[in-house]
Amino acid sequence: MITYNEALQLFLNHARVAVGTETVPTLYAEGRVLAEDVVSSIDVPAWDNSQMDGYAVFSDDLAKASSETPVDLPVSQRIPAGTSGQALCRGTTARIFTGAPIPAQADAVVAQEDVTVNEDGSIRFTKPVVPGTWVRRRACDIASGSVVAEAGRVLEPAVLGLVASVGCGYVKVYRHLRVGVFFSGSELVAPGEPLPEGGIYNSNRYTIRALLKRLDCEVYDLGSIPDTLQATREAFERAAKTADVIISSGGMSVGEEDHIKPAVESLGRIDMWRVALKPGKPVALGEVLGKPFIGLPGNPVSSFVTFLLLARPYLLKLQGRKDVQAMPAQIRADFDWTKPGAREEFVRVRRNDKGGLDLYHTQNSQVLTSCAWADGLVDIPAGSTVKKGDVVLYYPFGDLFK
Repeated sequence: MITYNEALQLFLNHARVAVGTETVPTLYAEGRVLAEDVVSSIDVPAWDNSQMDGYAVFSDDLAKASSETPVDLPVSQRIPAGTSGQALCRGTTARIFTGAPIPAQADAVVAQEDVTVNEDGSIRFTKPVVPGTWVRRRACDIASGSVVAEAGRVLEPAVLGLVASVGCGYVKVYRHLRVGVFFSGSELVAPGEPLPEGGIYNSNRYTIRALLKRLDCEVYDLGSIPDTLQATREAFERAAKTADVIISSGGMSVGEEDHIKPAVESLGRIDMWRVALKPGKPVALGEVLGKPFIGLPGNPVSSFVTFLLLARPYLLKLQGRKDVQAMPAQIRADFDWTKPGAREEFVRVRRNDKGGLDLYHTQNSQVLTSCAWADGLVDIPAGSTVKKGDVVLYYPFGDLFK
């Protein structure tokens, strides 16, 4: 068996962008992955502008201003945002509003709360002003020709706003990744149907579909597949006709009723089969009929955890994303883990109100309640123990679900 880190590198090394591109309106591109850099054709801001509502001045006119010897200046013009003024005449001031262009000859803005309006409408200044005060310089945010968003970046709300701020009305993005998924097991029953003796409800279908949707994938769901080699082969063949990548759950052991491995080997190849990981030792990576294939275990927790740790970064890379690996936080463990294991283990935990992490009372791979209760995973290396107060590596679900 290979280690988890070896498996992760194998997954990432095998991943290649598996989708084409399309051009969409920026307004509707939230959550999409950029397929090319967005380069600004303008400076932002495009001119020197005011950061405050106030009065634009030539600073030399206020050089001798003080409370004892105030300087009164007449208002020569009014410049709201969205308009441009005239060159400022020496010895005058311009009423200016936030975002409005600084008129030529002016070099500073005095905030409106720092002046007094005289009865004749002139403005009284009682202190000097430094050139550049409350002036937002041209291109101080973005210079023309600079890259504002790189290919492979997800268009999250702030990035969308940045792209829009340089006037980009359309963006080239990767199209949605189509994932064919099926669930192996004659014992699987659809929720809402009567549960026969020996049957179990197919919870993995709901978990994996939801995780794929969180990753902005299109799901081609083949449902539950009975435990026969013919049915398993047919499921792969159907998925390969439509999907960019195929994921199966269950049927990953080597018993008489487990048909994933022989079906894959008859239609393609297997590059990886087992990982020294708990939960989730039986995990497969390969190819079926020219399409990438991931085989997840059937135990609910194992399927959930291996999807997050191995399938997720692989799928993100197929989508064209650059940053695909979740970064753990270092958090205090408020629990003991006294039995060192032979495999690296990812245990279900939840942050508490003391800033530490609590451990779910059972880590059995069949207890899906542990995943619903938890808000993240802690990585416990093979052969390691944890004592209360130790700092551990914590992967929050909030990062793993996107």
